[in-house]
Amino acid sequence: MARKLVIGSRDSKLAVAQSSMVIDYIREHCPEIEASLLTMKTTGDINLNGPLYEIGGKGLFVKELDHALMDRRSDISVHSLKDMPMDIPKEIPIIGFSKREDPRDVLVLPKGVKEYDGKSVIGCSSLRRTLQLKNIYPMAKVENIRGNLQTRLLKLDRGEYSALVLAAAGLKRIGLTHRINRYFEVEEMLPSAGQGILSVQGRAGEDYSFLEGFFDEDATYQAICERTFIRYVNGGCSSPIAAHAQINGENISLTALYYHENTKNYEKHTMTDKRENAQELGVKMAEHFLTEERMKT
Repeated sequence: MARKLVIGSRDSKLAVAQSSMVIDYIREHCPEIEASLLTMKTTGDINLNGPLYEIGGKGLFVKELDHALMDRRSDISVHSLKDMPMDIPKEIPIIGFSKREDPRDVLVLPKGVKEYDGKSVIGCSSLRRTLQLKNIYPMAKVENIRGNLQTRLLKLDRGEYSALVLAAAGLKRIGLTHRINRYFEVEEMLPSAGQGILSVQGRAGEDYSFLEGFFDEDATYQAICERTFIRYVNGGCSSPIAAHAQINGENISLTALYYHENTKNYEKHTMTDKRENAQELGVKMAEHFLTEERMKT
């Protein structure tokens, strides 16, 4: 008899597509397991009033799925890593990370529009993007936008915004690469920590070795490095802070963005170390910025 495995997911098209990547892997590599999907709306999906950092942060996208995992209604949860809060309950740890999709942010225009004029309204959901957009389009007006990917695109196409900034990974995973008008290279718009990586949560003490082939070693080093930096500087949704790690052979390079509250300026810095020192590199990067912060106050 096949072992049954229930995968918890948000009910958006993107979340289901991402969870289906895990289901497809299991069906191909683990015929002894029968995987099914349990979808639900989270508080973050329902409450669309105001910027995310004002209504509770990233934890609003995982709370219901966490409860399902702890109540054994589901066996694993699949999330975009960039949507995961820094503090994960020890009972339901992250058990692995997927291979990273394109980590860049992109510009999306309404259907039929070929060029952005550089000054009309851009819909943007994060302070990190808003801060960096000011250098790219100094005349643009940036306004908050909430909702899942389809909701945002609908608002764009009916004229509520002249452009959107979105993650390339999400658009690619649901077959909407053709909507991308411009890629922002990581040098001009540093991505959110974890962007392009899927995280899988499970219950502590249970055997998930059947997913080892789905998990990716490089993405694991990148995720650890980026999230360590964000955690160490206490960066959340209210902080325009970013981190992006790249693997180069045996080395890992971390580029981070830090916003200095006292000067209202942001700074970028890059450090490199051996990839097995990914966590230590995240800490060193945080100490670099925090030392500067103390010196400037």
